[in-house]
Parts: sequence; structure tokens; C-alpha cells
Amino acid sequence: MPRSVNVVASRRRRKKILKQTKGNFLARRNVYTVARETLEKGWLHAYVGRKLKKREFRALWIQRINAAVRAEGMNYSEFMGKVKAKNIGLNRKVLADLAMNHPAAFAEVVKMVR
Repeated sequence: MPRSVNVVASRRRRKKILKQTKGNFLARRNVYTVARETLEKGWLHAYVGRKLKKREFRALWIQRINAAVRAEGMNYSEFMGKVKAKNIGLNRKVLADLAMNHPAAFAEVVKMVR
């Protein structure tokens, strides 16, 4: 009896990989083994990127707060220490948004902290 191979399932599995590598260059899009390696590396970079994004945004918020607070005559570490001491429930993301888009409101927060 001849060997039975499930061609339907194999083709479906390969097509799924090749469909996800659409837009890649040359063999990275249409040679299954190369495409699979490309896709797996892409998934790895995406996973790492999701972690890096959080780090980079926190650093950006800190820089924005620091710049705005220095204009008010304080530095970042003093300001954040006093924010925590006064139990002001604003996180860095909100403070950075206030500093960028609503400078008057941010100045009020700095005044409350002093």
C-alpha cells in the first residue's frame, strides 16, 4: 500500500506561512523554508519591540517632565519626590501630557507641589 501523506494539510500550513511573508523580497516571500525563518525572526523582533516600546515611552515621558519642570525652576527628581510625598495621583504619562499640551495646568501642578 502506498504511503499516505496529507497534502491538503501540508499545503494549507505552507500557504499560511507564505501569506504572512507577503511584501518581503525575493526568496523571503516565496521559498517556504526561507519564508518561515524570516517570519519567525519577525515574530521575535515584534515580541522584543513590545517590551522596548514601554521602556522608550517611559524615558520620553521623563525627559518631557524634566524639561517642563526645569522651566519652573526645579529638577525632575525633586519634583517627582514631592509629587509622591503630596500623594498626587498623576503618573508620568499624564504629567508628560500636561507638560506638553497644557502648560498652564502643569504649572498649577508644580505650584501645588511646592
